[in-house]
Amino acid sequence: MPLITLTSDIGSPDYLVGAIKAQLLHLNPEFRIVDITHNVPPFNYSQAAYVCRASLRNFPDFSYHLILVNLFEKKPEQLLLAFHNNQYILCADNGLLTMMLEETPEIVIGLPLDDTAIKNTTYLTRVMGEAVNKLINGESIKSIGVADVKYVEKKALKPMLDNNLIEGQIIFIDSFENVIVNITHEQFEEQRKGRGFRIVFKRDEVIDRISDTYADVPEGEKLALFNSAGYLEIAINKGNAAGLFGLKGYNDKAMQSQLSYQTVKVFFE
Repeated sequence: MPLITLTSDIGSPDYLVGAIKAQLLHLNPEFRIVDITHNVPPFNYSQAAYVCRASLRNFPDFSYHLILVNLFEKKPEQLLLAFHNNQYILCADNGLLTMMLEETPEIVIGLPLDDTAIKNTTYLTRVMGEAVNKLINGESIKSIGVADVKYVEKKALKPMLDNNLIEGQIIFIDSFENVIVNITHEQFEEQRKGRGFRIVFKRDEVIDRISDTYADVPEGEKLALFNSAGYLEIAINKGNAAGLFGLKGYNDKAMQSQLSYQTVKVFFE
């Protein structure tokens, strides 16, 4: 039975979540549908890329990932179907694909849309579901769309790296108001080179050790750890870090005075 994941910015209370699942089950009642999230903030590419990147790596090979995020940033003329690291990814042609993968996909084809169709969310979901059905019925990926298609590419938000400094941006705030920064454990250790460090945010808040769990510090104390996706996380044991410190997701249009609430610096010494 084919495994399909759904990630969207629809919002959980919206009837569309049920409608798109109904579309898929009409196409194939044997689809196994797994919800990643339907609460990606609209137009937030960095958060969507982080959520998709962190979740996809956990699924079995040859799973199908339908990403219904920012479908209508522009009038849709095609959808994208990519195959990368033994995963199938279907999404809008809006740049999110390369942001989430952080590299060029192995295969990308365009899924053409009917010029006469009303291009709403349920129609686009049906086009994706029909492509999945063709793949599981043995059709080759390059035979069901336009090969070597041109598509929008965007780069993922990256931290600034220097010998003695990493400056990262807040890319996600979870439901516990833990703050996720786009600094990976690998980047941290490569820049650290065995040295001591200070994690600084909101100008004067400092953490100088990495914890393994939230319980490593007393209740109400701040801490830093690397989460299960490998990204730096700022948290408070049984508290709300984002709310307490006024931290916010990064926005490149923010005023200079607001950047300290959206960035985290790691000084090595």
